[in-house]
Amino acid sequence: MPPTGHTAAHYGAVGVLVGARLGAYPHANSLLVRGATASLVVDPSLSLVGTAPPADLVLVSHAHEDHIAGLGSYDVPVHIHEDDLPALRSRAALIAGYGLPPDAADEADATVRDHFHVRGRPDATGFEEGTVFDLGGRTVTVVHLPGHTVGHCGFLIEPDGFLFVADIDLTSFGPYYGDVGSSLADFEASMRRCGEIDARWYGTSHQKGVIEGAAEFRRRLGTFAGVVEKREASLLAFLGDPRTVEEIVGHRLVYRPHVEGPHVGPVERRTAVQHLHRLLSEGRVAEVEEGRFRAT
Repeated sequence: MPPTGHTAAHYGAVGVLVGARLGAYPHANSLLVRGATASLVVDPSLSLVGTAPPADLVLVSHAHEDHIAGLGSYDVPVHIHEDDLPALRSRAALIAGYGLPPDAADEADATVRDHFHVRGRPDATGFEEGTVFDLGGRTVTVVHLPGHTVGHCGFLIEPDGFLFVADIDLTSFGPYYGDVGSSLADFEASMRRCGEIDARWYGTSHQKGVIEGAAEFRRRLGTFAGVVEKREASLLAFLGDPRTVEEIVGHRLVYRPHVEGPHVGPVERRTAVQHLHRLLSEGRVAEVEEGRFRAT
């Protein structure tokens, strides 16, 4: 694993704990938010292991291993959206959400346990859209942004005007909606919602860090959302001839050809099927024979 450790940057009274390699996976960026009466940490990442700052409670944007690797440092209340609560309480539920073949699931479980220190937090409790955490003169409000996971959330911190958008991370990889509970339609709706929220700063979980100003954030969000359109255009071009789902999986909409691993096939399949269903419903693709699809 790459080295751990973080650096701190401040935006108003919001501390961004920047993960190693600018928060690139397997690391991530965390937040430390202090009010007059309490403090909280958002997404204790691998980079906080051994260096975790004290806090009165922890908020988790969603149940993925890179956002909870430092959770073992905290013996305080832990909260996550109720739809992701089972995966935070149980590592088995977390792994099941990746939809991997049995052998690969066993290997992933070992990695999540040994390298990300995930043990499960059966004591965690759920929040919902609009829940407000009052820290004394500073509030953190839950903004439900599903799609990446069903319970994926951002957090709006006031009066600083800081919106943490988590894994709507603006990276060139593009939106990820390849887990069992992921949703392309929900992810697109969540991106639109982010674009409608006026903030001074927008914080991401990974390499892009913090973007200042709504206009610049919306410009980058448009580029990020455009990856979905590129995937769809690639699929339509590939369907110039009749293709099966397995052929679409081999064509790849998400990962570049050199990327290997047991996760690639399942993620490509779930992504392809979501796009295919949408194009079928729009009449842009037809099933020309059983199990074979072609652009119309």
